[in-house]
Parts: sequence; C-alpha cells; structure tokens
Amino acid sequence: MIVALALLGAATPALAAGFAGGQVGRELKVCIRRVQPGDDPALLIRQPERFDCRTKQTDFGPGDYWAISNPIDLRSRSRQPLVARQGSLWQQALELHVLYADGRLATLRDDHDTLSRRIQLGAIVEYPLPRYRAKVQRLMWKVEGAANLRGIVIGPRLASEAQSDRSNLMMATIYAGFAGLAFALLVYNLALWASLRHRFQLAYCVMIAALMAYTFTSSGALAWAWPGIDNNDRLRLNYLLLTFACASALLFARAFFEEHVFGPRLRLALKITVVTLLGTGTLFVVIAPLGVRYIDPLYSWMFIGVLGTVAATLWQAWRARSNYLWIFAIAWALPIFAASLRVFANFGLIPWNFWIDNSTIVSMAAEALISSVAIAYRIRLLSRERDQAIAAETVARRLADTDPLTGLLNRRAFLASAIGRPGPQTLLVLDLDHFKQVNETLGHDGGDEVLRVVARTLRQLAPPGALVARIGGEEFAVIADMANPLEPNLLLGRLRATRMPFDLRVTASIGTATGTLMAESDWKTLYRAADTALFAAKSAGRDRARSAPLAA
Repeated sequence: MIVALALLGAATPALAAGFAGGQVGRELKVCIRRVQPGDDPALLIRQPERFDCRTKQTDFGPGDYWAISNPIDLRSRSRQPLVARQGSLWQQALELHVLYADGRLATLRDDHDTLSRRIQLGAIVEYPLPRYRAKVQRLMWKVEGAANLRGIVIGPRLASEAQSDRSNLMMATIYAGFAGLAFALLVYNLALWASLRHRFQLAYCVMIAALMAYTFTSSGALAWAWPGIDNNDRLRLNYLLLTFACASALLFARAFFEEHVFGPRLRLALKITVVTLLGTGTLFVVIAPLGVRYIDPLYSWMFIGVLGTVAATLWQAWRARSNYLWIFAIAWALPIFAASLRVFANFGLIPWNFWIDNSTIVSMAAEALISSVAIAYRIRLLSRERDQAIAAETVARRLADTDPLTGLLNRRAFLASAIGRPGPQTLLVLDLDHFKQVNETLGHDGGDEVLRVVARTLRQLAPPGALVARIGGEEFAVIADMANPLEPNLLLGRLRATRMPFDLRVTASIGTATGTLMAESDWKTLYRAADTALFAAKSAGRDRARSAPLAA
C-alpha cells in the first residue's frame, strides 16, 4: 500500500517527478474554453481571461475545446530543448500553439491517425517545442472531437528533452522488466504444463500472454513499432486486450482453486462475468468510433462486476477453507486495489493520474510473479496428495495381498506371483501337527501366536526370491527355484528349536515336489504331488518331510 500510494503521487512532488517516468518535468495548469465559430488562436492565446479555470474538465462534456496553460516564461534552447507532454486520450485531432515572448506563434497539428507518431513510452503524447531565442510564454491546445471521459487535456507538463529521454529509459526499464519476467514465467509454466498437464497452468499461461499483449499496446510500444497506426485504434485494441487479460485472470482463478469452492451460483457468475468481459471488449471495438462516450461507462461498470465476482470467489474460498486462499489473496491484493482506483478515476471520483493509468501493468506484474509462487505451492500440495494416495494404494494392495495374521502372502497373491515363474520350481507345503490340540491348550490367541512364530521362521529361512504364503488355517507353502530350494529338514530342526508360547512343543509335517509353474494346470499338478508327499509324512508318524517324484 505504501509503494502504491507513493507511485500515485502521495509523496512529495519532487519525489514523484523524479521517480514517475510519465510525470516528469514542470506541471502545467490549464483553463478550458469551448471552440466557437470565428475563434482566432493568435488572439485567444493572448486572452487567458476568456477561459474557464474553475469548472472541472469532465463537466464540459464532449466536443471541441481550447485549453490554455498558465504562464511559462522558459526558453527552449539548443542545449536544453523543451517538450510538452500530456496523457493520451480519445480525440479526433490535436493542435498545439506555442506563444513566444517576441509575439511569434508556432503551431503543431496532428489528426488521430498521425498522433501515434507523438506517443512516448507510458502512452504520453509529446510535442517538441520549436527552438527560438525568445522565451515560451504560453501553450494552448485545440482538441477536436474530445470524448472528454477523463478530461480534455490531462497531465500536461513541460519538460526538457533530457528529462523526456530519462523518462523513456525508465519506462522502458519497467516495461522490459515486466516483459522479461512474463516471458520467463510463460516459458517455464508452459514447460511444466507439458509434463504435468494441470489445467490451472494453462490458464496461467493464457493470462500471462494476454498481459504481455496488453502491455505492448498500453505502454505505447505499439505506436513505436507501428508509427502509422491510428491512435484511437490503438486505444480500442488496448481496451479489448485488457478485457482479455481480466477474463483469463478469472479463468485462472477458476482453475486454481479446488472444485468444492465453486458452487452452482458462483460457477454461473464466473461464466457470465467472463462472457460479459469479452463481449464488452468486442463491443467497445465496434461501437467506440460511433459513440465512445456511451460505451465507456458500460466498460467501467463491467469492472465493478469483475471486482464483485473476485470478492465472491475469495469469500467462498474462505468459507470452503481452501488451502490456496492466503497466497491467492496476497497475489490479487494489488490488482484489486489498482482496479478499484481505475474505476474511481473512470467515474471521476478521483483525478486522473499517470500511475493510475498504468497501475494495471505494475499490479499484474506483481500478481503474475506471486501467482507463479502460488502455482509452485499448489503443485507441491498436489504432489503431496499424490504421494499420500500412492502410499494408501500401496498399503491397500498390500493388505489385499497379505494374510493379516502372519503378514505372509495369502493364497490368491501367492498363486498370482507363482504361476509363470520360469524354470523348474520346488514347492514346499508345511502343515502343523495336531494344531487343534494347540488351540485347545493355549486358546485361539496362543494358537495365533504359534502361527506368527512359524511364519517368522519361514521368512528367515526362505532363500532369496522365494515366495512364502499361508494358504490355509495351519498350512503354509514356499515356492523357490529348484537350484536353491528351502531345505525341509533344516526347517523342521529350526521349528523344534524355536521357543513356542508356554514352551509348548510344536512340530510340523512337510511335503515337497518339483516341477514347472508356467500355467494354472502346472500348479494343480505340483500341489497335488506335494500334498501327496505331505500325507505320506503324516502317515509315517509326523514331524518329518517327504518328497514326491518329479512332477510331470
């Protein structure tokens, strides 16, 4: 706010003149008189008492006017030539009359189609004053076809050519800085969008491109690149591009916030606002040559609607507890402030100011930079949500694939991983002996602990790459390559030596078989062989292992 107020001229005049590139030099006060038939500029410029110095310029309405300056009494020298500067307005023709102390009167004239050659950076109209030995006494403008929406002659100043050059250099620095920043952000976010494909990134790039185009027209750079352009056409294009920039900014806001922020009414309001913006900008281009005074107020009222829509969006984001409200509010604080000032100036509530006229560029440059940080923050949160979702999916998949009691693979996951393993495989099927008695002795909690101890033993002894699963109540299975199988007798010995709950002695019977596992039919054959071997081990007295012949 402090910086904005300083730029708007709240600081001392010396500071404002030294910093504000478009308000350089000595300020001139002007008085107004309506053009009347038979007016002679040579006589009028010598009769300042015939001009109205009290009535506000915009109260005169549209038409043709004379505007005379206060006494100047400065000399335009070869070493320090003088220039007259003023804001660019909608008008059909402009004449500048310069009265010198020796009575000489110099006249410079431009129509709206040649006025663009006078445009300096900052959209300032500048006339170099002819150099004579005599001092400049007064300036008088004749404005033909003035729409008089902001004034007849606004921001008139007298400056030296060196001050004008410094002003152009300063404004070129500001505009080039914004253009460089915008171009870098555009390229960077386009690259991010190409890889991440978030909708808000593309909306941000469209907004940046629209702002760059608007800056090109509003800065006066278009008049430098195309000196023959009609200045009124430049203003029409400027108005159109501003609506495009505002519409793209609203679309960016729509894409940036979470979906639950936008209820049906707010979504409809955003659509209506965007359509109204684009329609009003297009309407201005078409109707302005016929009646700019009628379409311009509609244009200003439209921006009040934009401010209302932005306020409603921020309010809904606050109510919905959006994660992105705080950074979005920071990014949009200055544009909202600048837009409010422009609306006030358009309705004549505050006087015209160079920095109000150019506030959109400064504020949107800040918005573009902070919004880029906001995008980075949004992507960071999205990445975190994605990582959490992946982790949750991994956990869910693991829960679906594992036995909840032992943590081993369940039967479904075991078969899915086993079928298709290349090369000969050895299947080991282990069944605990008299497990019903274990449950009766220790209870089901004790039985569950025994199952967990057996599962831990199997995991410890299983060779690398083996699959270990619980495929039944007290039945376990291990699949390993035939070249590196799990030794059954080693497993039985470890189980005998492992301490069980309440020092209960627990034994197991094991059956093994070897064969291929390329199809489900191979699994059935292999399992049937291993199960036959397991039955043989139980029949032989339990607590032992038996092997089946090589499965077909």
